[in-house]
Amino acid sequence: MNLPLTKLIGELLNRNVKMKHYYLLALGGIGFCWTASAQQDVQKALQNQFITVQPGDTIAITAGIFELEGTLWMDDKQNVVIRGQGKDRTVLSFKNQRSGAEGIKITNSRNIIVEELTVLDAKGDAIKVQQTENITFRHVKTAWSGKPKKTNGAYGFYPVNCKGVTIEYSESVGASDAGIYVGQSQDIVVRYCKAWHNVAGIEIENSLYADVHDNEVFNNTGGILVFDLPDLIQKKGGFVRVFNNHIHENNHINFAPKGNIVAKVPQGTGLLILATNNVEVFQNRIVNNISVGAGIMSYYMTEEPIKDKEYYPYPDKIHIHDNYFERPPVRATSKGRLGMMFRLKLKFGIDVPHILFDGISDAQRSEKMQICIRNNTNQTFANLDAGNDFKNVSRSLENFDCELPSLQPVIMKNAR
Repeated sequence: MNLPLTKLIGELLNRNVKMKHYYLLALGGIGFCWTASAQQDVQKALQNQFITVQPGDTIAITAGIFELEGTLWMDDKQNVVIRGQGKDRTVLSFKNQRSGAEGIKITNSRNIIVEELTVLDAKGDAIKVQQTENITFRHVKTAWSGKPKKTNGAYGFYPVNCKGVTIEYSESVGASDAGIYVGQSQDIVVRYCKAWHNVAGIEIENSLYADVHDNEVFNNTGGILVFDLPDLIQKKGGFVRVFNNHIHENNHINFAPKGNIVAKVPQGTGLLILATNNVEVFQNRIVNNISVGAGIMSYYMTEEPIKDKEYYPYPDKIHIHDNYFERPPVRATSKGRLGMMFRLKLKFGIDVPHILFDGISDAQRSEKMQICIRNNTNQTFANLDAGNDFKNVSRSLENFDCELPSLQPVIMKNAR
């Protein structure tokens, strides 16, 4: 039965038809409605629209909790909007998922918008996007119910190998790796988001040209991570700006499964820059993260072997300036390998510096590594001398009081 929307709703009301949920698909300005008398009908109807949707169409899902048993997969589409009625009103629940690992999966597409909905309790990643150009998430929530645990999915938002990624006004809760993650991608904006109860709140990994700003990350193990890791297709990231964020109380116990790189992030980490280059951190409020306010580390701090011959394990051109730091007078974490470092090697007690640099430099390099730290409120610092077994830890900023040129803002081209 395909009738104009207003007529169809009237017909249903006249017949006193009962239905659990329905969804709308807007085509060329004319509304059509398909009824679903059971949850399995919703699954089939939604997946059918993910397959058959045409350029310029909007898949609009009404308010309600929709219990889905399999991944909703969209491939090779362009100029499509997937829209709910609000992230607290339209909930796609995968609690009883039987097939597929992701909640929503989008591949090989262009100009896609996902907005105004929640993806809940996916078996694996909540939303995964691959090989897609211009993907926007707006007012979307990804979450796992209950207490944070290692059996939760790894990622809330997981765009990888993409170009033109915008994540805004969104939330992520409970991911066992990173709540908001962008990896091996280019031209990225993450703004006005919230992330909590994740191992990592926001992570930019092996990616180029990213602006992470005006977000609130709290009660994660680590607030914001900017990493370059080995053994990935895109080898080098960089040109990342992290600014105007509120990074506070990221002191949650690390619940990542063993073997994940984020399992090494110490409880109480505000911001961690690992083995990447051209990162500017400014005008953030970094407060009450008990172990590391801002850390600048080489990959050697992970104590993992490096087999990738093209990988460069050192940070460079890192500029941390004009931030506000504060922390309580308490000891850093004592958990994990890095916790052991704090306890046995560094012995800071309750006076842990806000900014930590591992001090490991590239002995094969002729020019000086550029790590610049200046004009931060409550600025305290330590060079850990980790390459020399922490024997000459120094709190002096003399060799790091410098300035680098400001990085350019990310300009999103052709984004919807």
